[in-house]
Amino acid sequence: MTRLSVNINKIATLRNARGGNNPDVTQAALDCERFGAEGITVHPRPDERHIRRADVRELRPRLRTEFNIEGYPSDDFLDLVLEVRPAQATLVPDAPEQLTSNAGWDCRRHGGFLADVVGRLSEAGVRSSIFIAADPEMAAAAAATGADRVELYTEPYAAQYAVCREEAVHPFVETAVACRELGLGLNAGHDLSLENLAFFKKSVPSLDEVSIGHALICDALYLGLEETIKRYLACLR
Repeated sequence: MTRLSVNINKIATLRNARGGNNPDVTQAALDCERFGAEGITVHPRPDERHIRRADVRELRPRLRTEFNIEGYPSDDFLDLVLEVRPAQATLVPDAPEQLTSNAGWDCRRHGGFLADVVGRLSEAGVRSSIFIAADPEMAAAAAATGADRVELYTEPYAAQYAVCREEAVHPFVETAVACRELGLGLNAGHDLSLENLAFFKKSVPSLDEVSIGHALICDALYLGLEETIKRYLACLR
């Protein structure tokens, strides 16, 4: 079964726009769980423009589902992850000023660095996931670091979906097959939506988890959070 992890960064962005605690980020995460989400994802950035380190610390003891913290593995990020010890840490190659994740790791070029980070996570009992493009060779390089999983960067699939969804999903299917042969777990995320998620799930084998934030929170403005989560879960079933 493919798990739905809800990225709550956009809820924190809305809160930070006015100060105070409205909307309440922790309560929103708990509501996502109550409505059926099987995980919560956060991406704390150095400038704390959405999720804050205090949010991460507050969320950890209150969540009942899997907690996934993603980010660039700087010393500050790793200190936070090793303090909080979520179920999973997803490593992304974002620069501090980047608006959103828009590329995967070159695991061949950065393999030594990533292997060191993965080793530290493993010692702490934190599952590691490396954010990569859909490329079987890159999956093999990620596996060589000792990572537990990869997360496939799905924006290219979403961008091409309306043109030809079969062509759009093909590299992801190839990479998923490679991951299975390599013994890697498989996650996916970025621009997955109610429009394109069901076909992706049907086409890509051995998909463990999808992490969805922006589209899901946008849909919730019209449908409500509970109904939106139900619809995303339906796409995965």
